[in-house]
This record gives sequence, C-alpha cells and structure tokens, in this order.
Amino acid sequence: MSLGPQYSPTLAVHKTQEAIFNTLSLSLAIYIYIYILLKSSFALREQTRLTMDRKSPFLLILLISTLITHNFTAVYSIGVNYGTLGDNLPPPAQVAAFLKQKTTIDRVKIFDSNPDILRAFANTGIFVTITVPNGDVPGLANIRVARRWVNTHIKPFYPQTKINHILVGSELLHWGDSNMISNLVPAMKTLHNALIVSGIRDIKVTTAHSLGILASSDPPSTARFRPGWDQQVLAPMLQFLRQTKSPFMVNPYPYFGYNPKDANFALFRPNSGKRDKFTGITYTNIFDSLMDSVYSAMKSLGYGDVEIAVGETGWPSMGEPWLTHCTVENARWHNLNVVKKVSSGVGTPLMPHRRFETFIFALFNENQKSGLLDEKNFGLFRPDFSPVYDIGILRGGQSGVVTPTPTVPKADATDAALQANIEYACTNGVDCRPIQAGGACFNPNTIRSHASYVMDSYYKSNGRHDFNCDFAHTGVLTTADPSYQTCRYIS
Repeated sequence: MSLGPQYSPTLAVHKTQEAIFNTLSLSLAIYIYIYILLKSSFALREQTRLTMDRKSPFLLILLISTLITHNFTAVYSIGVNYGTLGDNLPPPAQVAAFLKQKTTIDRVKIFDSNPDILRAFANTGIFVTITVPNGDVPGLANIRVARRWVNTHIKPFYPQTKINHILVGSELLHWGDSNMISNLVPAMKTLHNALIVSGIRDIKVTTAHSLGILASSDPPSTARFRPGWDQQVLAPMLQFLRQTKSPFMVNPYPYFGYNPKDANFALFRPNSGKRDKFTGITYTNIFDSLMDSVYSAMKSLGYGDVEIAVGETGWPSMGEPWLTHCTVENARWHNLNVVKKVSSGVGTPLMPHRRFETFIFALFNENQKSGLLDEKNFGLFRPDFSPVYDIGILRGGQSGVVTPTPTVPKADATDAALQANIEYACTNGVDCRPIQAGGACFNPNTIRSHASYVMDSYYKSNGRHDFNCDFAHTGVLTTADPSYQTCRYIS
C-alpha cells in the first residue's frame, strides 16, 4: 500500500441483488401490464379484449420473469487481501476452508502466485486474484517468458482454482523504476496474449495503482492523472483494459490521508460534507470523493466506461501510541461502511448505480510486516480465525472460531530467553504464584513449562493482541490447549 496525492506526499463486494432497483422493476412490470389492459379495453373490439384477458396472466408472468431474470443475474460479495507476512498464520488449507465454510467472502487477492495457496483454494469456488512481483514485470514483455510464466503459475492450478485476475505488478507506478514502468503495458498485453494462446480466455489481466497516479483529487470533478503517466502509460493501459473488458484497479486508503478535523468525513460518520463547486455535489465521505476523482481522471482521457475495482482499502485496529485514530472501533466502522457502500449498488455521485469489486485489506494481522505497529494490524481476523471486529461477513451470525488461542514458547526458544520472559511477565501484572513451589503449575519444574504458563497469562491479560504474544519472537499462538492435570490455563 502507498500514499496517494490526497495523502502526505511521500475483499469484491457484492450482494445478491439491488433491492430497491428490483422493486422498481417489479412495479414497472405491473404498470406495463395494467397499461396494456386499459389500452385494450378502450381501443380494441370486445373479442380482442376478451382474447387479451385470456392471454394477460401469461403476459404478466413473462414480463415479470424477464425483468427479474435480467436484474438478478449479477451476484456480488466481498473480497479480502490474503497476506502471509506472519510467523503465526494458519496453513492455506485451513484458511480456504474457513473462508468457504464460515464467511461470505468469495474472492481473495494474494501478492504472489504461491502454489500452496493456489492448491488450497482448488475446488472451493472462491475466486483468486494473483500478482506478478514488480521485479518480474519487464521480462513478461517477452512472449516466450510470458508463456513460460503461464505454464508455471497458471496451468497447473487452473481451472480447479478459480483464478480470475492476474495483476501485473502492484502499485508499480509508485514503487517501480523507469524500466518497470516502460514495460508495464507491454507486459500486460503480452501476458494476455500468452493466456489466449494457452486457451485461457476468462482470466483478466490488469494491475493495481496507488492514488499517487493522480495529480490532485480535490475537488473530484477536476482530478487528472499525473502528467507523463497520463498519455504515455495510463491511456494505452486503459485502451487495453477496455478491449479486454478488464477492470482498472485502485487502492484508495482514507486512513493515510487522515486529518483529525475530517475524522467523520473519513469514517462515514455524520458531517457537513465537502462541496465540489464545479458540480454542486456535496460529498459526505472520502471514499466517494476518491472514487469519483479516479473516474474524472479516466473520463478526461476518454475512458469513463472502463470498470473500476478497489484492490485495497482498510483501516488498522491498532498503532503506535500517538496514532490515536488506530482503534478497533474506527477500523470496524470504516470497513463496515465500505462493505455497506459498495454492496448497496448506489454507486457514487458521478457513478450512480455502479458497483465496484472490492477487496478489504486485510484478512489477517501480520506480525512480520515492516513498518510501524499500524502496518501489522489491518487484519479482520487473528491467526486463530477469531474476528478482530465484526463487519457482518460471518455466516449465520457466527462470531468466529471460539477455540481458545494460547501463547506458548516457540520450539527454538532458548532457556535464557524464556527465563527473561518469565521475569518480564511476573513483574508486569501476571499472577505467577501457580508456577511457584506448591503451585498448580509448578510441575514439571522446567523453565519452558513455567514460561508457557506466564507467557499465556500475560497475553490473555493484556487484550490478546498479537504483539503481546511475540516476546521478542519467542512466542507463538496455538489452537491446542496446553492445560494439564491441575494446571489450568486462563480461558
């Protein structure tokens, strides 16, 4: 993820149907039916009217069925970004089973083409978007390289795994060098051709962009792409996407542009809004504003008809002490309202009734991500599949897996490190009497056994946050209950 122009410089959502629109469609069918009856009764002879009466029930059924069938064909749901930068994450097979059985998520986006993940999602019905690493992009402009890539990364898994998009790089215009950028569109075209030659026609090729591609985004109606990228890169890319019916994917992050004065605007809470003086539109949330900025920039190049997808958007549930807006409530409220927004079918002010395939960032908290604490805490779920917060994507109102998740020492943790953990936990609020002589957890009298109990107690007494299980990389979460005999761990 990266920062866009509205920032400091430096999962697809869909619902089964648009309820309001379908209601109007049904009403329209009834009105047409009534109109035909009235017209027939006044304009036709008696026999014709009687004939119409006999046919009218069939006509009503035909009209309603046609309209309902037309409007109920698109089924939409939520997508998530499945990152793997953690040493405590569950294996891909468990992740695939959890998403399929316990959630309404029906698509994931991964940041590589990990074969273990692709195998895990085989025959699940879950769509998978894969990513070509930025460094591999220039080579894919060569058709022989592109065909080898398809043979290695696609054909062994497709169609059992429902790969539906390939991203040629991620935010490459932001992070890539001139060689990567100049080869981006040629690589996209060549990879598409390699798929066609292999007989694969339903995998779309695109790439993901930070909003750094915009020269400005305020007001939305005047947004344009950055000079240099607009005509040389983005115009030919949009032409390719139009020809192949592939989406233009962007990563709008209201979080990175957060200003305490505009907190409600960023988080979909009631606010006075921001008016675009050129259109007269008042925006009440930054998500709409950012999406319309992208649309305006695309339209200025003549490509307002190309579909837009949201590759990443999210909000961290925790951050450094000075990042006071990184809270569970803010993360829940942002992501919940993104889901509501894109699943409602209302679109945005400049794109009414348009839907956007959307991937929430991210599936899990990832304790090995670089950067500050907020970067590690974008997850909807903890590694044990329990939700960090609820945004309505669990099936049947489930609250997630309820199996306890104890913290235990890693297998390679040294006694010296574990002794330090014991001393730290016992001087920071943990009741260590159970591991003292005569205590319920004294035996076996080993450093590892004692450390296991106090590390788990510290983790569970301090909010069950992933970082409280870390202990300088010597702790790990597990789903097995380490309690034994009379030594009962905190539940």
